[in-house]
Amino acid sequence: MPNIYTELRKRILVLDGAMGTMLQAYNFTEEDFRGERFKNYPTPLKGNNDLLSITQPKAIAEVHAKYFEAGADIIETNTFSGTTIAMADYNMQDLVYELNFESAKIAKEVADSFTSANPSKPRFVAGSIGPTNKTASLSPDVNRPEYRAITFNELREAYKQQVEALIDGGVDVLLVETIFDTLNAKAALFAIEEVKEERRVDIPIMVSGTITDASGRTLSGQTVEAFLTSISHVPLLSVGFNCALGAEQLKPYLQRLSNETAFYTSAHPNAGLPNAFGEYDQTPEQMQKFIEDYLKDGLVNVIGGCCGTRPAHIRAIADIVKDYQPRLVQEFA
Repeated sequence: MPNIYTELRKRILVLDGAMGTMLQAYNFTEEDFRGERFKNYPTPLKGNNDLLSITQPKAIAEVHAKYFEAGADIIETNTFSGTTIAMADYNMQDLVYELNFESAKIAKEVADSFTSANPSKPRFVAGSIGPTNKTASLSPDVNRPEYRAITFNELREAYKQQVEALIDGGVDVLLVETIFDTLNAKAALFAIEEVKEERRVDIPIMVSGTITDASGRTLSGQTVEAFLTSISHVPLLSVGFNCALGAEQLKPYLQRLSNETAFYTSAHPNAGLPNAFGEYDQTPEQMQKFIEDYLKDGLVNVIGGCCGTRPAHIRAIADIVKDYQPRLVQEFA
């Protein structure tokens, strides 16, 4: 049975790129999102990418396969919005378990087929757990600073349901990602620990925060070091950053993180910063050059791409990581 800990000791692992960017190329219509099963659903469903794991499973499997073909070691499930909180936008809270389970199953089948074809390069599935569209630390109403749109307990319950379904679907790792509010992440981590204890399972956990701008802080105001301190009570596989910034802008924060933690480190930055139309123009070659700077400085153990990245970006990253050793994990007192 392939073991992600063993692989991380040997080499830098490559994470996949953006799912949304790839799905845009399919130009799915409202009817495609609905499929036969949700033909008469009362809510508009276009844009609910997680639903495609049920209505367009072939496309999801194709995207996963393209990233594996490009050299990825780990793919993320199509479950970024897979909580009752996020699915409330589409009135699909009741589908959460099925969405996560099916997404994990699709990803695992693709991963297993690639591992069987080349057992010397085992492939892994990370269950993607997004931040939801609510924040537990900040008020959405400037006139009511004390107000919160969600509670810690509501988040914990929603995450627990997602985690159970992802584990049942066969994921190898859980990835709590794109964290803009550490309190949301703590609810997710609490839920994971609960499920682990109840089921007597031990599943590796990756955590990936988001530095939102040049202030070097998360949206809820934490510095790199504060974010790290807030989550380090949990035995994590890795901690890192993704989204919001390109590889070049992310480097100083990754450097600080790498210097401070005994966990493995990860990064999956965007393909540069968005242009005036919200599109990402950074080429695979440009991104490869910035990522190589990470590798030269020994900053990462897991590296991939976020918004705007495609299989060509992941291929360029996979081509270069072969030449470098993974970051050495030091013990801290």
